[in-house]
Amino acid sequence: MSTIPRTLNNLRKVGIKDYFTQMLYIGDTKFGRYVGTDRAGNKFFENMEELPLRTRWVEYAKHDYDAGQIEPGWHAWISYSVDKPPVEDHLMATGTRAFEPLKPRPNFTQTRGAFKTYNTTKPKISAWQPVAAQRS
Repeated sequence: MSTIPRTLNNLRKVGIKDYFTQMLYIGDTKFGRYVGTDRAGNKFFENMEELPLRTRWVEYAKHDYDAGQIEPGWHAWISYSVDKPPVEDHLMATGTRAFEPLKPRPNFTQTRGAFKTYNTTKPKISAWQPVAAQRS
C-alpha cells in the first residue's frame, strides 16, 4: 500500500494510462528506471528510492503471474541474488550457453503436463487373488 502523495507523484510521472494499468495488475503505482526486457517480453524496472527489497519489479508480458515466466538470470537479479542485471553482466547474458533452451519452459504444476513420479521396483508384498474352484 502506498501513501496518497507518493501515488499522486507516480501518477504524474507514469501518466494516466500506465497508472490505471499498474493499479489493475499490481495494485500499486511504481515509477523507475527501465533496466531491460527478457525473451518472453517481460519488462524489468528499478527505483532505488522505494522501500528496501521493493526496489526491483517486473511487468509481465502475460498477466497470469508466474515466476516460472522469468528467465534464470533475471530471476537472480530481481530476487537480489546478484547486483548486475543480465544486460550488464556478460556471464549471465541469455543465449551465451550451449545448454540453454531457446525459450524458457512454463511451469506445468497442476496441469496434465506436470511431472509425476512412479515406482519401478517390484513390490515386496503381493495382493491376495482368490481362486474359485470349478463346481462338479
